[in-house]
Amino acid sequence: MSVFTPFKRSDCAWAFAISMFILPFSVSARSLDIPSSGSGISFGNSKAFTGLRFNYRDRDVDYVNGINVTLWKPYESDQLSRIKGFSLGPLPGGGSLSGIQLGALGIAAETQIKGISFALLGIGSGAVVKGISIAGLGLGTGGIMTGVNIGGLGVGAGGVLSGITLAGLGAGSGGDATGLTIAGLGVGAGGDLMGVTLAGLGAGASENATGLHCAGLGLGVGGKLTGISLAGFGVGAGGDIVGISLAGFGVGAGKSIKGITIGGFGVGAGKSIKGITIGGLGVGAGSELCGITLAGLGAGGRSVKGLAMAGITVAGKELGGVQLALATVRVVDDGRMSLFSASAFNHIQGTQSGLSIGLVNYARRLKGLQLGLINIVRDNRKHLRVLPLFNADFH
Repeated sequence: MSVFTPFKRSDCAWAFAISMFILPFSVSARSLDIPSSGSGISFGNSKAFTGLRFNYRDRDVDYVNGINVTLWKPYESDQLSRIKGFSLGPLPGGGSLSGIQLGALGIAAETQIKGISFALLGIGSGAVVKGISIAGLGLGTGGIMTGVNIGGLGVGAGGVLSGITLAGLGAGSGGDATGLTIAGLGVGAGGDLMGVTLAGLGAGASENATGLHCAGLGLGVGGKLTGISLAGFGVGAGGDIVGISLAGFGVGAGKSIKGITIGGFGVGAGKSIKGITIGGLGVGAGSELCGITLAGLGAGGRSVKGLAMAGITVAGKELGGVQLALATVRVVDDGRMSLFSASAFNHIQGTQSGLSIGLVNYARRLKGLQLGLINIVRDNRKHLRVLPLFNADFH
């Protein structure tokens, strides 16, 4: 009796089927890959793969092109992995991520995140975030952030922040902030602030600001402020202010102000103010005050030109144009008044060239006309120095 039993045809068919099923698999110590170690479907820590890949936690990965599903953030590694396509998991991450990133908790990249990113908690990158990024709590990068940037609490960039930025509390950048920036509390830029900026409390820039800026409390820049600026309390610039500025309390510039400026309490500039200027209490310029000036109490500058109106006093060394005040119009330091002034007391400690109307008019030198109850010209001849109703140059 023979011990050899030949295969039946049905046995051969099963062997062929099993071999055809097993051969496409590539098995290594790191992963199970179908149909090959480089593409298809991978289960495990495949290091260079294209297709659909599942892994618990990435370690020393070179690249993944396609769909990368992981259950936890990558291990720390000197290898900067490149993940392109669709990254999904509680904490997807890598050296660089590009495409669509969805993180149940967060998303993290050592260098850059590009594309569409959404995380319930936070999104962070060491250097670059570009595209549409939405984080339930915070969104940040150590470098540049551009695109649509939305953080439930905060958005921050160590470098430039540009595009559309929305933050529940605060948004800030170490460099320039450009585009539309809206924050529930504050917006800050280490460089320039450009575009449309809206902040619930305050907005500021270390350097210049250009565009439309609105802050619930205050707006301040270290350099030049240009455009339309609105603040509940104050607007300030270390340099010039150019455009339209409105503040509930005050507007101030270290250098000059040009345009339409309204301060609930006061407006002041270290150098000149030119344009239409309204101060609830006072308006003051270190050098020239020019244009239309309205002040609840007083307005003054070394030179005042145009139309100046104040509830109490208008004062300066050089007054040119029309000056109107309830109490006094005053020229100091042997200066000059030109054209017209009207107040209870026109006190010209210099030369008057033009017309003054008041209860009392005084001028050291007169090249014009005084109209009032008492009119004094110190340099007139003795019996013409003090006259009722009018006085003139009687040399």
